[in-house]
Amino acid sequence: MTTAKRLPLIAAMATLPLAIASAHVQAQSTEMAIATILPENMSNNEVYPALVHFKNLVEMRTNGEVEVSIFGNSQLGSEVETASEVQGGRTLQSTIITTGAMSSFYDDYQLMTAPFLFDNWRQAWTFFDSEWFADFMSGTVEEANMRYLGTFDDGGGFVAFTNNERLIETVEDLEGLNIRTEENPGHVAIMKALGASATPLPWGEVITALETGLADGQFNAPILNTTFNFDEVTDYTTLTGHVYNSAAWLVSEDWFQSLTEEQQEAILVSAREAVAIGHGMSGALATASWEESCERFEECYIMPTEERQRMADIARPEWRNWIVNDFGIEADKVDAFLEEVARVGEQVSESDVSIYGR
Repeated sequence: MTTAKRLPLIAAMATLPLAIASAHVQAQSTEMAIATILPENMSNNEVYPALVHFKNLVEMRTNGEVEVSIFGNSQLGSEVETASEVQGGRTLQSTIITTGAMSSFYDDYQLMTAPFLFDNWRQAWTFFDSEWFADFMSGTVEEANMRYLGTFDDGGGFVAFTNNERLIETVEDLEGLNIRTEENPGHVAIMKALGASATPLPWGEVITALETGLADGQFNAPILNTTFNFDEVTDYTTLTGHVYNSAAWLVSEDWFQSLTEEQQEAILVSAREAVAIGHGMSGALATASWEESCERFEECYIMPTEERQRMADIARPEWRNWIVNDFGIEADKVDAFLEEVARVGEQVSESDVSIYGR
């Protein structure tokens, strides 16, 4: 081989390590950025620790081919803004959004506002983690170009009233109270059915509304009631669980389909374990926060099962009428949803007794 012919070959061989290194960097550079409105804190919410565990699992299972970044504290915008970005999948690949925002992308999620939907966490978690609910949520791909990965409990799921008028022990105690709600018509319908009036307000106006008397009370998960010091503006708290707040975890469908099958599997499997961690942590946080509520509020009360059922019997028909006739979800779909929740509750109870009661 002549020197003239040898030089191009030598030059090509010299660039080969650079090409290999470039390909390696490209293989390592698939980023999965996840947004959440919750703080980047390992102890005051259930979502961030779950996402940290998810990050570790995915990066381990893909040998670093998928790098996960977590952006908390609404760094990347509101829930609606981040979900809109995820639909494109270019700058943001995943987000976690609560019921109101989720319903604006997937109408059927408004069914999650049903009053007294769950009796306990086991029923809720079994339902959320079921094949039936995964199939129910599969519509997000077609309607919103986002794939459903799982459901977190928003602040522990079950909510508690706080108010500055009286302790709520029965449905009659709600009569005449003005309750602040989220800007969600489902919650407004529930309050009206129970005899209270509803004042929908954004989160930033809640404390002022309670201080000025614009609202007599509000309801949120116990961890929010203590974190935001509602005991300073209201005296009484009652754990009713009349609403179960949740948050859906979504990923860009376009981005997901660009991954290899192995990478997709790593994300799906890791998400299931992360959600399970979130469930357990949310229950622990909610329990601890309720105990703290009873120390900080003037009076606290856990509503008995019988009264919760009585309230449910009053609120459920009014809510169903609203969601079918005003919101526009088909009656058969509403009934199927509620029937499956009830079936899961019975299944969980029966299996516990049959397995551990022998």
